[in-house]
Amino acid sequence: MSPLGLRSVCVFCGSANGRSDVYTDGARSFALAAVARGLRIVYGGASVGLMGTLADTAIAAGGEVVGVMPRALVDREIAHRGLTELHVVETMHERKATMAELADAFVALPGGLGTLEELFEIWTWGMLGLHRKPYGLLDVGDYYRRLSDFLDHACGEGFVRPAQRETLWIESDAERLLDRLRDAVA
Repeated sequence: MSPLGLRSVCVFCGSANGRSDVYTDGARSFALAAVARGLRIVYGGASVGLMGTLADTAIAAGGEVVGVMPRALVDREIAHRGLTELHVVETMHERKATMAELADAFVALPGGLGTLEELFEIWTWGMLGLHRKPYGLLDVGDYYRRLSDFLDHACGEGFVRPAQRETLWIESDAERLLDRLRDAVA
């Protein structure tokens, strides 16, 4: 955790927009809330999907946005060329490690398998004591409701301890989630 408090947030989200405008609206709202708090956004570096919406919105609002993308995906995921910084790395593991190093906290917006994999890895790293940074889900349009239900089920079945489950915060409001992250880092 940063001795200076919450300065940057890593955002995991989709390289697609999803089927509803509620997801792009959620990415925009989160970006604006983060920029209004002076937070630097660290993300996967793409110019498409929710990743592009997040970055474009933050940049237009005067925010600092740092992308991290493996060299093999620069063309395929269409790397964003208007970022404050773009770190081109060699592997997906290096991408996640770099994003984790650059951030004080983590948030997952709606996304697919990559978003879930990033979230679960950062959560696992926290459970293993590899970092002490907070993380949460922004549940835009109830996107993560069934995942939350499943995690509660896994807890009830004894595969996830209640203390572990409680470390993943789920909020439907960007401001409330950012408040929780700020308070945890302070």
